[in-house]
Amino acid sequence: MVVLTAPSGTGKTTVAERVLAAVPRLAFSVSHTTRAPRSGEAEGRDYHFVDDATFDQMIADNAFAEHARVHARRYGTSHAEIERLWAQGRDILFDIDPQGGFQLMRAYPEAVTIFMLPPSMDALEARLRGRSTETEEQVQIRLANARAEIACAPRYHYVIVNDDVVAAAETFQAILVAERARTTRHAATLDSLLRGRRDA
Repeated sequence: MVVLTAPSGTGKTTVAERVLAAVPRLAFSVSHTTRAPRSGEAEGRDYHFVDDATFDQMIADNAFAEHARVHARRYGTSHAEIERLWAQGRDILFDIDPQGGFQLMRAYPEAVTIFMLPPSMDALEARLRGRSTETEEQVQIRLANARAEIACAPRYHYVIVNDDVVAAAETFQAILVAERARTTRHAATLDSLLRGRRDA
């Protein structure tokens, strides 16, 4: 389980797509959201798009592993989505804000957490304006939110500065390789080998 967090406009989705293409075992967790689809987004691939009433009912049914309000819209990760991907034997990538990230950290302390940073606030502002999808007011709100979110970075295991998409994706993959080699993830193998030595 990998939790990826970054301020809006940092480029985390682009980096995540490169990593997902390069690491077949890694699967993207598709969240529910109450916001409208953006150009090019598809239901079930990018998000499950639902209305507020449906989202409220899912909260009442305890259907979410985490949920949060971000930029006046709501997002949530369902237990069903996590169970579906685990049943396939996949490692799960969550593209998520700090609120949801902290909820997942509490629920799944073994999760690997990565915070992606822009090279500078000026670069982040340029990226937000370059998207041409937000009003001036929305850009200012996202920049203010970005500063608050960046303050959460020290609570994550790793930081990646995205000043180059290819390099950021390579760093991401290196983190995955290192995490899979952790001693704690090979406890069963170690135990089996040590038992075999004692039995010899």
